[in-house]
Amino acid sequence: MNRTVRGARFISILLAILIASSFARAQWAPMVTDKDAAARIAWWRDAKFGLFMHWGVYSILGRGEWVQWQEQIPVDEYAKLADQFHPDKFDPDAWAELAKSAGMKYTVLTARHHDGFALFDDPESNFTAVKSAAHHDFVADYVTAMRKAGLRVGLYYSPLDWRYPGFFFPGIYKPNAEEMRAQYHRQLNQLASHYGKLDILWFDGGGGDWLGFGGVTFKGGWHGRPKGERYTGSFSWQDDEAVNNLRKLQPSIIINNRTDAAADFKSREGDRALGDFDNQVPWELCTTLTEGAWGYVPGAKIKPLDYLIRLLVSAVGRDGNFLLNVGPRPDGQIDPAQAARLREMGEWLHQYGESIYATRGGPYLPGDFGVSTYRDKTIYLHILNPAGATLTLPALPAKILACSSLTGGEASCKQSDSGVEVTLSENASAIDTIVQMTLASPATEIKPIATPVNPKAVFERQ
Repeated sequence: MNRTVRGARFISILLAILIASSFARAQWAPMVTDKDAAARIAWWRDAKFGLFMHWGVYSILGRGEWVQWQEQIPVDEYAKLADQFHPDKFDPDAWAELAKSAGMKYTVLTARHHDGFALFDDPESNFTAVKSAAHHDFVADYVTAMRKAGLRVGLYYSPLDWRYPGFFFPGIYKPNAEEMRAQYHRQLNQLASHYGKLDILWFDGGGGDWLGFGGVTFKGGWHGRPKGERYTGSFSWQDDEAVNNLRKLQPSIIINNRTDAAADFKSREGDRALGDFDNQVPWELCTTLTEGAWGYVPGAKIKPLDYLIRLLVSAVGRDGNFLLNVGPRPDGQIDPAQAARLREMGEWLHQYGESIYATRGGPYLPGDFGVSTYRDKTIYLHILNPAGATLTLPALPAKILACSSLTGGEASCKQSDSGVEVTLSENASAIDTIVQMTLASPATEIKPIATPVNPKAVFERQ
């Protein structure tokens, strides 16, 4: 068998193994334990709702942010997209205005995704927006616009870079992997040094879980690394060094758990990753406004308003945040239909945001009825699945002083040692009927209370 045939056969076997493997591996980064951790993330826990934006040269192709990998576009061919990248309708002030209209309190932009294209200036890289047809540093304008609008500023960054064989085989191509690591440390330092105050660094594709893209090992034949097994070779991202430097330059920054360095919050990705209630560790559900890819796809189906609001409410009621993604078009504009959906969410939050912002999940745990949130001496019942005019909940170890409906109609609460009965005169909101209960004592003193749950029930689109 000649070398070309052997090489082609190897690549086909490798691709089959990688496709069969799970790319989105679990992240096992420890959580921060320093004395300033709670104060550092307090604003984020109050903010609840943020805008994610996946944007880069992949937007030109309009087939999602993974198009290079999925279609195996050669690196040199893909790099030519930079010559077409000239977003003449890029307007970060419009992005900021839309985020505020949607009721969002923070934003996160993909400063650099897995394809290696940077939206910022890196003099040592030829694959940046500054060296594209645009000749522009988009991160600089983005940060300025968000800060001017009073929004918290976040940047997404991926240490992973598909252009480097060392990512896939960090053992045999260790010098190449080290070159990729040097780029990661250098660019992270540039982002932390040149753009003023940053509030969030949202990592992706880093750490030992992803290294090798799920990995292949040779033990009498090529095998995919078992799911849940981390890379154990000699190469290291040296995440602690990179993140320690980041924190020195940006002392108040918060980071997620997609490196091996200690994180401030955990990421749950995708609608079905909503998961369980957790008030011990800060966490965030990130997902897409449209069906499918995170990057721009023309005509992508937009998720229904009621579904998105229920997802937001369900995340907050589980004591998490909600980061909702759009993929701006190649010209830099957010699709008008997607922008309209975001504004609709903002209209709902303008009416009912008091039950979302600066609240915590509980004390009633998520159940068949929906979820609850609280602030000080007020509990908000978010009745997502009404089953009649009366809702019966377990006993509440605090006296209810008042009970009312935020979403229209009348609500009354009857409290006894055996439970709480909430009676509604009408189901005024088909999306989320919100009942406000005022207590005689702080709700924070109440331990989480389990509510009836159908074990076969799942969070489904209404």
